[in-house]
Amino acid sequence: MFRNKTGKERKQDEEQNYWLSYSDMMAGLLLCFVLVIAVTVLHSNILYDEKQEQLAGKEQELVIRSEELENERLLVDEQGAKLNAQQLMLTEQEGKLAEQAAKLDLQQQKLDEQEKLLDEFEGIMLSQQEQLDKIIGIRTELVEALKTEFESSDLGVGVDEKSGAISMDSTILFAYNKDDLKPTGKDFLGDFFPRYIHILLSPAYREYISEIAIEGHTDTSGTYLFNLDLSQKRAFSVAEYCLDEKNDFLNEDERQTLQAFLTTNGRSWSDPVLNADGSVNAEASRRVEIKFRLKDEEMIREMVEIMNSGDAVVGEGPASAGR
Repeated sequence: MFRNKTGKERKQDEEQNYWLSYSDMMAGLLLCFVLVIAVTVLHSNILYDEKQEQLAGKEQELVIRSEELENERLLVDEQGAKLNAQQLMLTEQEGKLAEQAAKLDLQQQKLDEQEKLLDEFEGIMLSQQEQLDKIIGIRTELVEALKTEFESSDLGVGVDEKSGAISMDSTILFAYNKDDLKPTGKDFLGDFFPRYIHILLSPAYREYISEIAIEGHTDTSGTYLFNLDLSQKRAFSVAEYCLDEKNDFLNEDERQTLQAFLTTNGRSWSDPVLNADGSVNAEASRRVEIKFRLKDEEMIREMVEIMNSGDAVVGEGPASAGR
């Protein structure tokens, strides 16, 4: 049955049991290391996967943020372009404002100049108004003096209320279509002219007189040039007779003074006298007019036109009608 083992065999059995236990222990340790390593690797993989997922999320966030930044950059660029455009418009507007300011300055300068001119003009107008009043006063006095002198006479002449012109019937002075003075015309002038001259060239009015004009007028029969020549010759005949040294109704000083003022003018039939129905009054149209003009009268008349004043008539020059 069973035999007892020898010491050597027991020793071999003990040594064999020892190494078996040691191998089992080493195998267990190795298994533990393997398990630890496996767990560690698994944990590392899990951490790696988590990190990968986190990294993927970060990358997605970065992509989204990058897109947002790109959109913001585009928006900033667009706003920058708008700002540049607005800055350009602002610069243009500033330029326009500067131009407007320059124009306003220029207009202000013109207004200042115009205001200065207006002040000067008002001063001139005041001065001219004084002259106007004086001229009107002198003419009024002269007209009244002539009316007083001749309306009560037997010469049959009338003095125009406004201009002071006096019309003389040519039938007294001349025969029909003639320019030589008739005896009745010479007598008429010998009576009329000294009285007229003594008033106009008196010390009270001489300094204001610039012209004494004798105008010849005809009716509308015949050509204009024939009547122009006839009217001029008639006016000249009147002036020649009044200045003739043979006549004694003017002295030498009066004749010399009269030569500085006296002019003649033929008007042909350019200013006929009309009847109430508008037809030509041939007899009244054949006339000689004598009229006067005061110094500065043209200037005063222009002032009256500027001032639109039709109430004060300052008279006409020698080329105007005087009825």
